[in-house]
Amino acid sequence: MSDYKGAALMLKALPDAKELLGDKGYDADWFRQALSERGITPCIPSKSNRKTQIDHDQLLYRQRHRIENMFGRIKDWRRIHTRYDRCAHTFMSAICLAATVIFWL
Repeated sequence: MSDYKGAALMLKALPDAKELLGDKGYDADWFRQALSERGITPCIPSKSNRKTQIDHDQLLYRQRHRIENMFGRIKDWRRIHTRYDRCAHTFMSAICLAATVIFWL
């Protein structure tokens, strides 16, 4: 499934934010429009096959590596990387535990 199709399910649950950083997988006109309606500025580079390229803030987009690094560090935990827990509540608890150990201890 495409990234932006999954994002459509989470659109209503997005917290209030000024900007949204996303990769090329989230480049869709309807997704950009939905973000704009909520007052969120999309910082998403255009796909290479888009007929008219849409500009994005390149300085802000360079900060996206921090998000990728965070996911990489959390996925170092085997339990999270392999989706060991079947229950969504238990899986979220494991993510919270891993984040606590990694970032605050």
